[in-house]
Amino acid sequence: MTSRAEVDSFVSALDRMTGVSQLIYAQASDLNTGGLILFAVVLLLSAFVYKLGFAQKIKWWQNIIVYVSLAIGCLILTFLAIYLPVVEGLLVASGILIIYRIRRIADDRREAKEAASA
Repeated sequence: MTSRAEVDSFVSALDRMTGVSQLIYAQASDLNTGGLILFAVVLLLSAFVYKLGFAQKIKWWQNIIVYVSLAIGCLILTFLAIYLPVVEGLLVASGILIIYRIRRIADDRREAKEAASA
């Protein structure tokens, strides 16, 4: 059983967390599970932002190096994401990049249609 002091310190730490981190840790069965879920969220969002905004055609082994480096960097981001809005920032970045990608595709289609009609 957990003592009253442990529960109070967890509630105090939970109050200082940002929105998504607070939600993840409140729903997780224990602290280790919450940390792993937060790491997975940060890693998936970072990979998504990288793929949308920065990825280029590279060889498969270079891709492995990039994603391993990304995973190592996400370890640091996970520690920062507990009390800073890292996940929220990654969500905003992915939203902006999705809008940019949609507009670019629409512009490319419009230009192709104009070139075909001219």
